[in-house]
Amino acid sequence: MTPRLLAPRLNKMATWFPVVSVTGPRQSGKSTLVRAAFTDYRYVNLEDPQMRHEAETDPVGFIRNRPNHLVVDEAQYVPDLFSMIQVASDERNEPGQYVLSGSQNFLMLKNIKQSLAGRVGITKLLPFSYTEALKTKTVPNVDEFMLRGGYPRPYDNGMPLDLFFSSYIDTYVERDVADYLGVRNVVAFRKFLDLCALNVGSLINYTHLANELNVRLETVKGWLSILESSYMVFRLMPFHYNAGKRLTKTPKLYFYDTGLLCYLLKINSVQELLLSPALGSVFENLMVSETAKRYFNRGKDPELYFYHDDSDIEVDLLDFTDSSQPDLVEIKSSQTYHDRFAKHVRKIAGDLGVSQEHQWVVSRVESSYTSNGVNVCTAKDWLLR
Repeated sequence: MTPRLLAPRLNKMATWFPVVSVTGPRQSGKSTLVRAAFTDYRYVNLEDPQMRHEAETDPVGFIRNRPNHLVVDEAQYVPDLFSMIQVASDERNEPGQYVLSGSQNFLMLKNIKQSLAGRVGITKLLPFSYTEALKTKTVPNVDEFMLRGGYPRPYDNGMPLDLFFSSYIDTYVERDVADYLGVRNVVAFRKFLDLCALNVGSLINYTHLANELNVRLETVKGWLSILESSYMVFRLMPFHYNAGKRLTKTPKLYFYDTGLLCYLLKINSVQELLLSPALGSVFENLMVSETAKRYFNRGKDPELYFYHDDSDIEVDLLDFTDSSQPDLVEIKSSQTYHDRFAKHVRKIAGDLGVSQEHQWVVSRVESSYTSNGVNVCTAKDWLLR
C-alpha cells in the first residue's frame, strides 16, 4: 500500500487509549490503513451482511468470543457493539484493545459520544495528501494533483476520474444521504452539491442557496452539516480579534478534495483547469485543504481562519495552529508574482505582530524566494512543508 502519514500517529494512539477510531470520507483508505497498521489484530468487516447479522443478534457474544485485539470495520452499522466494547475494554483496562473504523461519520461519532466518551482516541483519514500522492506509482505534479485529488482508487488501478467520481457521488447520495440520513429530496441535494462547488472559496450565502433550490433555509443548513460530517466540505471560519474593526462573521466554503471539486465543476483535464475561470478558486481550495490535511495527518486539529474586514482588507489563510508562530498566507494562482499580492498580508501582520518569516504569498511561480520581507512560495514547496 502507499504509506500513509497518519499511520505512526494511529499506532501511538493505540498505546494511550483502549479504543482508537478512524473516521473519514468513503474511499479514503481507512480499511487498508487499519489492516496494515494492526497486522496482529483480528479483523472483521460489518459491511458483510452475515457478519453484521451475527453482531446485531448477539453483540455480547460477538465481542466476548473474539480476541481483545480486534479491528471492527464499518462499526457504525451495529450501534449496540459500542456499549459492549465499552464494557469489555473497561474490564481489561488496557490500551490498544479495539480499533474502530467507519464511513458514516455522523453515526460513528454519535455512537462514540454515547458509549465511549473518554475511552477513545479519534483520528481522521482524508484522501492522499500531495506528499502521499508522490509515493504512488502515478507521480503527479501540482496541477495534475489539483485535478485528480487524493482518493486512492484512481491511483491504484488507473480508473478514469469521471467514472470514479460519478460512482462515488451516486453511492454517497443513495446510501449515506438517502438511506441513513433520510434525505428525501435527493435530486435537490445533488443540485446542492453542484452549487457548493460553484460557490467554493466564497462567503456562504444560505439564503441564496435556499432560493436557488426552492427549499427552506433550515434545510440548506442541515444539508451543509451532512456534507461536513461526511468530510466532503468544511467551513473556514473568519478570524476575530479585538481591534475595533468590523470583521465578517460569515464562513467560507471549501472541499476537502479538489478532484471531487473539479468533477462537480465539470473540469475534465489539466488544460481545461488552467484555462478555467475557476482556477483561482480551485487553487485556493487546494492550498487551504492541504494545510488542514497536514495537521490531521499528525493527529492535530488545525486552527485555520481567513481575514476580511469592512475595508475589504482580506487575507486568504491565517494558520494559528501554533498560536505562538502564526502564518499569514495570501494565495494566488498567477505564475507571475507582483508585490501588491503581499499588501494585505503586510498590513495584517503589522496589526497582529506577525514576524516577516511567517508572512507568505503562495502562487504558481517556478521557484521560492523572498521579496521585500515576504516569502514568495511555490505551490509544491507549500504542499511539502
